Amino acid sequence: MRQQPIPNVTSNDVERIVRRDYSETQFDSVMAVLKGYEASASRRRERPRVQLAALKLANGDLKALRTHINRAVQDFRDVLGPAEYPEYSKQVAFRLRKPVLAEDQRMQRIIDSDWKQYEVWLQR
Repeated sequence: MRQQPIPNVTSNDVERIVRRDYSETQFDSVMAVLKGYEASASRRRERPRVQLAALKLANGDLKALRTHINRAVQDFRDVLGPAEYPEYSKQVAFRLRKPVLAEDQRMQRIIDSDWKQYEVWLQR
């Protein structure tokens, strides 16, 4: 089974999504909320990727964005999983046993589907 793809995103992608999903009057507020992840620790991993995950989960809702950024500050995986790998996170991620071969194909379809939905969201 192949590994899950990892988005290669930048701060330019973050700004583009903010402008796409929020009104111009909300832009500064949204960017300030996103900086909450940046400022919370000097060793934050993959800031644009985590910020985009929070934006995706918030779906244009500023209050929800605050919630997702606060979750990311605690553990960035709490936003990356549901945003980038929603079905995999629900159906596969917490299994304790190694899947049997027949399940490998089903999991690969889930991984492929999750990747496609993320790409569609990012590029729309």
